[in-house]
Amino acid sequence: MDPLSDVLSLLKPHSYKSGGFDVGRYRAIRFPKYHGIKCYAVFSGQCWLSVDAVPDPVLLKAGDCFLLSSGQSFCLATDLSLAPVDFDKFLSDVKENRRFSSRHAAAADCYLVGGYFVLGGSHAEILLGSLPPIVHIRDESDRAAMRWSIEHMNAEVRDPQPGGSLIAQQLAYMMLIKALRLHLADVARGGVGWLFALADPKMRTAIACMHDGPAHRWTLKELADRVGMSRSTFALRFKEAVGATPMEYLTRWRMLLAGDRLNNSDDSIAVIALSLGYESESAFSKAFRKVMGCSPRQYGRRQNPDSSSQRAEEAARPYRFESVGTD
Repeated sequence: MDPLSDVLSLLKPHSYKSGGFDVGRYRAIRFPKYHGIKCYAVFSGQCWLSVDAVPDPVLLKAGDCFLLSSGQSFCLATDLSLAPVDFDKFLSDVKENRRFSSRHAAAADCYLVGGYFVLGGSHAEILLGSLPPIVHIRDESDRAAMRWSIEHMNAEVRDPQPGGSLIAQQLAYMMLIKALRLHLADVARGGVGWLFALADPKMRTAIACMHDGPAHRWTLKELADRVGMSRSTFALRFKEAVGATPMEYLTRWRMLLAGDRLNNSDDSIAVIALSLGYESESAFSKAFRKVMGCSPRQYGRRQNPDSSSQRAEEAARPYRFESVGTD
């Protein structure tokens, strides 16, 4: 897999609800804080997006896509002068009056499609920490790249067919990955971190080498040779792009893989250590403690996959507003 796919797979995003959502023509709705990442596109109409701690609202037009990852409360409004209605009140109104159903939304209404993802992995900051509070995909070329997913998501929601829920979830995941890819291309020149470094072909190749062979005894010279750069130039450019040295990045990636194995496999610490290039369990444990802040045994005990999954599901439950109007 490529590095972005590697990280997303490690984080194990789960789509708890995906589908359509009708803001309406004259309405402002305030949504509560959340855990994870939200990815939506405006299929028709337009509205304003306001996020707590972000000074200015963002105007979203038909064809625009946006990502929210800060966890902060936010508001969607077709008119900024309107007083926002809390989500719970809005949901109650929807249940009482089905004319607000997305299935009956008029063409002029502001109608959104997308999904909400809880990151099941224990290192969500890898992705969320690389993103601004609002990622707004609005360039015409970017909107064209998203159009197929948006139109098919809308079709699945408006005309439910057998298996439609599963298709909608996959389409939402596709939208998320495409939006991340477009954001990466848009801000590559100014960002620092592994996500932005992927936009640089040489840095992407170096990161891919480390991801493809985490057990390999990589040296700075070997990585520099792989990307056709001198050792000193490569080291400087990698640090500037990623914010860490190549060896620091490699160690961090190995420990993230190890943490995932400790959570989701029955492999012993010795087996995990050997699979990641460490000749002894003690050397591996020392590196693990330095990066993860605890020993592998302590990490494995406190990171129970079942309880993590349960906590993620419980965190997601109050915010499953995507089901509104799709019944």
